[in-house]
Amino acid sequence: MERLSELVYDSDMAFVPYIPYEAASEEVRALHDKYSSADGRVDNILRIHAHNPKSWTAHFDLYATLMHGRSELSKVQREMIAVVVSSINECHY
Repeated sequence: MERLSELVYDSDMAFVPYIPYEAASEEVRALHDKYSSADGRVDNILRIHAHNPKSWTAHFDLYATLMHGRSELSKVQREMIAVVVSSINECHY
């Protein structure tokens, strides 16, 4: 049986280059600073949004709502769903 991802996608995953902090606009640097961890790192899934800063905030807000907002699902159940979906999509996040 074919994997679901093989049925949906017929090419390799697209590559979106990251914009280095030093080359980023002031707006993107502010987002980087806001969403970075204590050691200054930002998740790659957020870094790609440097090309469209509005999407960076929207993506983070959606994630925060889904994972931390009011829900009938527990935190563990939400994480399990995320892992299964990532696995089906062959996403390594």
